[in-house]
Amino acid sequence: MSVITHARAMLVDIPVETVRTDAVQSFRKQETIVVDLDTDDGTPGRGYAYTIGTGGRAVLSMLREHLLPAVIGQDVRRPEAVWRHAFSQTRATTVGAITSLALAGIDTAVWDARCRRDGEPLWRAAGGSNPEVPLYDTEGGWLHIDTSTLVANTVAARDGGWHGSKLKVGSPDPRRDVERLAAVRASVGEGYRLMVDANQGLTLADARALARAIEPSAISWLEEPLPADDVSAHARLVESTSIPIAVGESLYSVAQFKEYLVRDAATIVQPDVARVGGITPWLKIAHLAEAFNVPVAPHFLMELHVSLVAAVPNGRIVEYIPQLRAVTTADLRVRGGRTVAPDEPGIGISWDDDALEDLRVL
Repeated sequence: MSVITHARAMLVDIPVETVRTDAVQSFRKQETIVVDLDTDDGTPGRGYAYTIGTGGRAVLSMLREHLLPAVIGQDVRRPEAVWRHAFSQTRATTVGAITSLALAGIDTAVWDARCRRDGEPLWRAAGGSNPEVPLYDTEGGWLHIDTSTLVANTVAARDGGWHGSKLKVGSPDPRRDVERLAAVRASVGEGYRLMVDANQGLTLADARALARAIEPSAISWLEEPLPADDVSAHARLVESTSIPIAVGESLYSVAQFKEYLVRDAATIVQPDVARVGGITPWLKIAHLAEAFNVPVAPHFLMELHVSLVAAVPNGRIVEYIPQLRAVTTADLRVRGGRTVAPDEPGIGISWDDDALEDLRVL
């Protein structure tokens, strides 16, 4: 047995490593909700979820008042059973971000304990498809960056071996977006992947117009062009452009991804393990996408998503945005724009307990 005997959570505020802006918001800090589990056989598990500045206390309250007491006595060898039991406590608050983030904190901790108990790294325990994972850069492409710097950042990423760069769009004047993208493409050449991200900031008419204008720049995907709950508009956009449409960071359940896939409303899915409720539902989404022959390129959380992309056969690429370096003792090992999934037992994150305590707010 490996039964949960104690469960606790804390809230840690991690400053952003660089200024990050997009069409609708600025990333001011990472509220990190850390969950620790103890088991009767002495195997610990640590998981986490996050927000980008608001709602962390609500997630912490959900955990402390409702979900953590409910998982005492559950067996970490059975993540499906633990997840379903925790989910069953939340019928009145699903599907939604607060509940999904709370479930993710528990579920990632359960997987960490299970993998530690079995002496297995997450990437192998979750499927073991391919440990080597390509990376793309987002840090050089934020919306506030001027065009000359944007070009320089993207050229540096290409020369550093990265497998692509993502540029934010959604300027008040869309001509700025088109001109910036054209300048970058002219500088990096035809063979380098460029992705663009509108962060749900466009209307369908605006998205169609932007797609027509940037098609000559050979875009690898247009990400979150429209509000995430408008599946039909995404389906109409997919029909009107040759640019792949990527969706997923603002979806919170397997069923929401199913609707996109069944209606051909996304050609790349981007599940965020924290926002969908953890590793257990993330893997369901990845395999559902595989059944539709759709690749997975997850949003953010590179430290965890590297192992999950390595686990599944349709894992395509991971977004490089370092955000846990202030509270960890080891970074991703990057060479030639690729990394290898951590091979240590657990979810692959080396936490710095002293740093977490220093930044703890609750």
